[in-house]
Amino acid sequence: MKITAQTVWSDVLAIRRQAPLVHNITNYVAMNTTANALLAIGASPVMAHAQEEVSDMVGIAKALVINIGTLSEKWIQSMQKAMLQAKSRGVPIVLDPVGAGATPYRTETALQLLSVAPVAIIRGNASEIMAIVQSGTKTKGVDSLAASESAVFAARELNRVHGSVVCISGEIDYIVSGDIILQVKNGHVMMPRVTGLGCTASALCGAFLAVNTSALAAAVHAMAVMGIAGELAAEQAKGPGSLQLHFLDMLYALTESNIITRIKLAP
Repeated sequence: MKITAQTVWSDVLAIRRQAPLVHNITNYVAMNTTANALLAIGASPVMAHAQEEVSDMVGIAKALVINIGTLSEKWIQSMQKAMLQAKSRGVPIVLDPVGAGATPYRTETALQLLSVAPVAIIRGNASEIMAIVQSGTKTKGVDSLAASESAVFAARELNRVHGSVVCISGEIDYIVSGDIILQVKNGHVMMPRVTGLGCTASALCGAFLAVNTSALAAAVHAMAVMGIAGELAAEQAKGPGSLQLHFLDMLYALTESNIITRIKLAP
């Protein structure tokens, strides 16, 4: 499969045309940011966590995004229930193992969820990806202590065991599927200063997965759009606060020309 600026743009148009419902079981910190980003790109977000409705909501969704940022036992049960329904209905799943490695509870929860149903895309920072594979790998809260390239071996192991496309976000984003390792070199150094943008990347993976049956293409397309919107936003921002504002605007106003002139992909 060849991924180009044109394939990215084709999926952006598909999202805008179809407005796919993306069901998020995500964290309190990122809920508003991710919902706004999904709306800006053209998708339809829903944040439903109650066990009483998650199965019904998955039933009308085109993708399910699971994010373990703010954990509780009830939420974990809702996540499991939603994932089982997604499995039965063929709805693709994105898992964001936020903070895996920071505490045993988080790491064990991520591993437990991976055993519930097949996950199309696992997206996390380097420390989180390594923590799922290698016990003892530490995470600084929800921030990575490692560069993204250091997690490529762990990502390949995750892909081998679970069959998931693994997306490692960082200064360079690595997307791993079997023998394929692709790099997305878009983005801006100010982006990690805005809370919830990593979670937003996972939500965007869900939006692209809703319109593209290839998890590899969906992950690459999402990270490219994320990085390009971040670059465009940074050119107008005075700091992290205004970066977040302009980031949403850039997602909404993104053009084919923006993608063609800025996309930075490498094998």
